[in-house]
Amino acid sequence: MKQNNPKIFSIILAAGKGTRMNSNKPKVLHHLGGKPLLMHVLEIAEKISQNTGVVVGHKADLLIESIESQWIKNLKQAPIWIHQEQQLGTGHAVKIALQQLKQHIEPQDIVLILYGDVPLIRHSTLKELISLCHNHPLVLLSALLEKPKGYGRIIRDKTNSVMKIVEHKDASAEQKLITEVNSGILATTYEHLENWVNQLKNDNKQQEFYLTDIVALCVSEGGGVGAYCIEKEEEIKGINSQIQRAELERTYQVRKIKQMADEGLGVADFNRLDIRGNLSFGEDVFIDIGVIIEGEVVLEKNVTIGAHCILKDCHIGANTIIKPYTTIEQSICGTNCIIGPYARLRPENTLKDNVHIGNFVEVKKSSIEKNSKVNHLSYIGDAHIGTQTNIGAGTITCNYDGQNKHQTDIGNNAFIGSGTQLVAPVKIGDNATIGAGSTITHDVKENTLGLSRPKQTEITNWKPHTKS
Repeated sequence: MKQNNPKIFSIILAAGKGTRMNSNKPKVLHHLGGKPLLMHVLEIAEKISQNTGVVVGHKADLLIESIESQWIKNLKQAPIWIHQEQQLGTGHAVKIALQQLKQHIEPQDIVLILYGDVPLIRHSTLKELISLCHNHPLVLLSALLEKPKGYGRIIRDKTNSVMKIVEHKDASAEQKLITEVNSGILATTYEHLENWVNQLKNDNKQQEFYLTDIVALCVSEGGGVGAYCIEKEEEIKGINSQIQRAELERTYQVRKIKQMADEGLGVADFNRLDIRGNLSFGEDVFIDIGVIIEGEVVLEKNVTIGAHCILKDCHIGANTIIKPYTTIEQSICGTNCIIGPYARLRPENTLKDNVHIGNFVEVKKSSIEKNSKVNHLSYIGDAHIGTQTNIGAGTITCNYDGQNKHQTDIGNNAFIGSGTQLVAPVKIGDNATIGAGSTITHDVKENTLGLSRPKQTEITNWKPHTKS
């Protein structure tokens, strides 16, 4: 008896070693768009299924620890890990998965087979694939490719029904002319899949159990095999080498950036922007070439990001300009700020509105109030700077005594002369002025001048040392 609303369970095959990656870590832990290949597939599986099992094998402990310690928070539900101790083929992997998932699945529930190294499959594509399960006991995802070399071919009969899959190496010259290929992604019911995988044999050169053999089993039982055919190869491309990973990285980036451009993001060049996280943006934002976005980044309206900037886990207020070669990490910038060029905001900074941070300025764990400026060649660490304050070129807050970090507090409307060292802990009062070249080790009261400049000495008739 059929269920009215069968559940959908995803099984992701991720047990392979990935020899061609020439890497010490599992293939599915290599990154695409700033996160592991497997996470892309887990996230898309979560959108379409009620539960997900992941078949792991090569360095399974490393894979599981990495995903659970760093990435599991991005999922609403943790996957079920299924260990394939011996890698005996895709059919064997699915058989083991079904045995472990049996207690969670009803006979008429849909099982969707995905691959941990095929990260760009679309949610909409999988929905269409699954919808065909109402009319077919088995549904394959196929693709029409101009260059189908390397893929298994979909063989259809005169009525256009799918009969079998022939691997490229086994295909005849005529069969190699077929442009419809098998992606490996498929959907069927638990009942059917369990029946077929239990019939698989490994009488082939590799002595492996091939999941693709279930197509012939389905046909032999009189079942009609359906195929949902797509035209974009990017959705079914697997990653087996570093070259393929780099190629698909660009595909992923351009696809994502074009979608954002369609939503209003201004971009100088689709091929010279990398988004390795999540970007939220307002109207009339423009991003120049060579920019890297990591983590969670928010750009409010009219923000301009100059060339070759790196933004990680930051919030940039409206009308702010980030000039070229600036790095901002875990910081908040207010509206109408100007940052850079060549500035570095390290973690835990809060810049209020109309703040200027200039070239070769580094700021760390500091708050800077409205309308203040640190425009040249300075280090501001563990500090609070009030409103309308100007920090001269070459100023250093000496926050570390070798054992502990200490706070520098600079008041409102203060002026810090160039080449000043503020030895923390120290407080500079409102409207205070610090003379250029000073080393300040004690608090300076409001409305006063602080100066610690040594007396200038001149020696007459000085003869410089000359080389012999």
